[in-house]
Amino acid sequence: MSPAKSEKQTHAKDRAVEIANTFEWLITAFILAFVFRAFIMEAYRIPTGSMADTLRGAHFRLRCLQCGYKYRYGLGNYGLPQDTMPAGPLRKKNTRCPSCGYYQSTGGNMAVSNGDRILVLKCIYQFFKPKRWDVVVFKNPLEPQINFIKRLVALPGETVEIIDGDIYINGRISRKPRALQEQLWMPVYDNDYQPVQPRQGLFNGHFWKQPFDVENSKWVVDDLNPTMFRLDSPGEETQSLVYDSTVGNDFRAAYAYNDMITYKYMPHCSDLMMRFYARFAEPAGSIGIALSKYQTRYKGRFDSSGRMTIVAVSQDKETLLAERYPGTPFPVNKPVPVQFSNVDHQLTFRVGDEKLTCDLGLLPEDAGPRETDIGPQAEIFGSGKMTLSHVAVFRDIYYISSMFPNGGKGGRAGEGNPFALADDEFFMLGDNSPNSHDGRWWSQPGIGNNSRQYRTGIVPREYLVGKALFVYWPGGFKPTAGFPFAVVPNVGQMRFIYGGSRDIQ
Repeated sequence: MSPAKSEKQTHAKDRAVEIANTFEWLITAFILAFVFRAFIMEAYRIPTGSMADTLRGAHFRLRCLQCGYKYRYGLGNYGLPQDTMPAGPLRKKNTRCPSCGYYQSTGGNMAVSNGDRILVLKCIYQFFKPKRWDVVVFKNPLEPQINFIKRLVALPGETVEIIDGDIYINGRISRKPRALQEQLWMPVYDNDYQPVQPRQGLFNGHFWKQPFDVENSKWVVDDLNPTMFRLDSPGEETQSLVYDSTVGNDFRAAYAYNDMITYKYMPHCSDLMMRFYARFAEPAGSIGIALSKYQTRYKGRFDSSGRMTIVAVSQDKETLLAERYPGTPFPVNKPVPVQFSNVDHQLTFRVGDEKLTCDLGLLPEDAGPRETDIGPQAEIFGSGKMTLSHVAVFRDIYYISSMFPNGGKGGRAGEGNPFALADDEFFMLGDNSPNSHDGRWWSQPGIGNNSRQYRTGIVPREYLVGKALFVYWPGGFKPTAGFPFAVVPNVGQMRFIYGGSRDIQ
């Protein structure tokens, strides 16, 4: 055999080995990808708005024509089947800006964004126990071939009850972890977004007016920047700046994502948060925030001596609940973040890096006598010479327990009707509580194998698929119905999906 022929045969054998190795690598990669998808992580798309605004189905991406605030409106409000994109113009429907309250129309030939695409960590619950507040993908007990996604609020062996929008476990309120709470705050009003035509008359049915009452105090709107407030008063003379919910958006548990027709049925949410930046022109004075719940007014205050206090005012009686002396005076001509929240029976007052908290208790009556007909109030108060910027008011997520809270069909685990879970049973709720078909409303037993049935309202352990982890493709943009593929994700909305941790007591 000639050397040339031998080299040719050797080269052919090497080539065959390379091809074989390539196929082996491809097969291995395919198997690993299959295993990874089947047992470790899988991508899902959100088809509905039951978890909005945490996770969104197909929706319109809107910017308020008056103030510029960005928000979303669900395509599901048009009654289209899931995963259906409009084939033609949609009828006009009114939406409401969640900040300034401006009514604007959606529909027609407006472009639609597809549902968020998320990564789900599968099989995690075979090795770790599910945690309360996890966002979970599970098989729908009524149709096991369909996957649902909701938030886990109650675990096996617990008794769950929804009272005034909060989750109670075994008779005690269940507090949300801070990272999750920050994600769940919903806007009531953001003063950074000012309407350009306030006299148009479509702001909650009337002309727009600054909802913080500057007419009955020494607080004034800054001459150069209408998003800022100024105060110039003696250090011992406190001036109030009250948010008027009859002028601006009220505190009802309404969702901009949903149809406006539901707004009037929603209850008031009294778990609130207010924040702003304060810049002091001199080291004298004080600054504070007051939030009311039922018949009690809670006030967080910080004065020039460096003293932080939280007090409760009820029937004209003031009670000191907590105080601290961080000893840090007002920094002059430097903006300082100030925030006060009343959520899950816990008060938290922050000024700069300093924090003061007060635990009101875990039982339903620990927040005081309930008067749900009394709407909450929010107020800024202070003295001295200062300027406030980035003023905003938020409310907590609110789980409703009846179809029409003003009188109508009650749901499972509603107030006065606690729901007990047995072993391997879980209770799930959607974040978009008025528009979520979940454990409150399921009317039939779950379907199992071999004619087995599961108790109505629960998700069995074996139906847990995995934990939602990350939104990797937020609301891909679809320019027209004739272009069926999402082109560009809303990159700025890529985010982790916060969930469970141990209860915060």
